Amino acid sequence: MLGAVLQELRAGGFILLPIVGAPVIEETLKPLGVYLLLMRWPRALRNQLYTACLASLAGLMFGLVESAVYVAAYVDEAPDWYPTYRFTLPVAMHATTSFIVGLAINQRLMDWAQGRAPQPRTNRNLYLAAIALHAVFNTIALALEIGGLFD
Repeated sequence: MLGAVLQELRAGGFILLPIVGAPVIEETLKPLGVYLLLMRWPRALRNQLYTACLASLAGLMFGLVESAVYVAAYVDEAPDWYPTYRFTLPVAMHATTSFIVGLAINQRLMDWAQGRAPQPRTNRNLYLAAIALHAVFNTIALALEIGGLFD
């Protein structure tokens, strides 16, 4: 597996990681706490809107931590506008996409995960919508970076 990843990186596939890999991984994992609630204490999730709001909070926190790491450690000599950018658009994107995913976290998802029911089409479509939105955001950010806007 590691060899395949390294080969992909050498072939230029590293550009696909932020566009494809990160959205799939992040949108699946950001609401881990909400999945845990659904598994262990399903009555704690009062309704679908409440569940989506909890997932959105997870996305908000993820976005804030990610932005703090970017501003403090990843980007050297960032322009003055960079912290404002990092703590607005990416954070809003993470909260929004997590809200969309939260709309798909319900008992039907749990039944599918446990093999008791087919994959719910609505749940799949919500996940794909969140992943697509995240991928479009990353694609635009990467294009702007390659174009020199973030220099």
